[in-house]
Amino acid sequence: MRVFVTGASGFVGSAITKELIGAGHQVLGLARSDSSAKALTAAGAEVHRGDLEDLDSLRSGAAASDGVIHTGFIHDFTRIKEVCEVDTRAIETMAKVLAGSDRPLLVTSGSALVSPGSLATEMITPPFNPGWPRASEIAADAAAELGVKASSVRLSPSVHGEGDHHGFVPILINLAREKGVSAYVGEGLNRWNAVHRLDAAHLYRLALEKPEAGFKYHAVAEESIPFKAIAEAIGKKLNIPVVSKSPEEAAEHFGWFLNFAAIDCPASSELTRRRLNWRPVQPALLDDLRGNVYIPS
Repeated sequence: MRVFVTGASGFVGSAITKELIGAGHQVLGLARSDSSAKALTAAGAEVHRGDLEDLDSLRSGAAASDGVIHTGFIHDFTRIKEVCEVDTRAIETMAKVLAGSDRPLLVTSGSALVSPGSLATEMITPPFNPGWPRASEIAADAAAELGVKASSVRLSPSVHGEGDHHGFVPILINLAREKGVSAYVGEGLNRWNAVHRLDAAHLYRLALEKPEAGFKYHAVAEESIPFKAIAEAIGKKLNIPVVSKSPEEAAEHFGWFLNFAAIDCPASSELTRRRLNWRPVQPALLDDLRGNVYIPS
């Protein structure tokens, strides 16, 4: 297949590009900058110049493909409403091109807000959250109703591995360095789910090759990691104290990241594994933290 990939040079997208090419597919990668174009060329992909706000570039990229994987997103949390609207328009634009064909469309979502406080499954539809108005799943479902083979991949809050410089784990590490302590909220019993970037990339390929309109795939290798264990691993590597923070203290320590640091978001991938025969094989999050992936010894 010739696959149009947005975000193709990003942390997750670059792993998907490599996975697809390794399996014999061709990749047409969206590139906004010269550095992204250079990285895609080096990976063996074809470069398609444009960006998520250039709808003509998205139309022509989708039209030239046998399927689309959408991982691109503008990670500017200071204007979250605006960038979520950009995401929705991008999905709607590409879906219109794919309508009436058998070409699949995979969009990217997240598992953290599917069912906070209880185990999230693929069959749960999360309520709309005004504080995080990303509507990629809604746009994908609307595309599926138009006859597009559109489905969603819900990524874990921690997609970890080599090259992770801007994800949730680096944010925690930078906060710990800045504050001199590695912190958790209360007893630290809230749970994150996690997946290695290479396992996630493999899931995207399997879902592309076996498309199922409307399904929500869970890119979740570990369904329940106590946040305290993450804080402890960071503290040990940095050789700094690991401390509990009250909700009031945590607000000062974590700032805008508090909601993510305090969220309890275990998630299952049982249905995903069964449908795609997906078997994660890469290192676990705590193994990456205890090794040299994030903090060299």
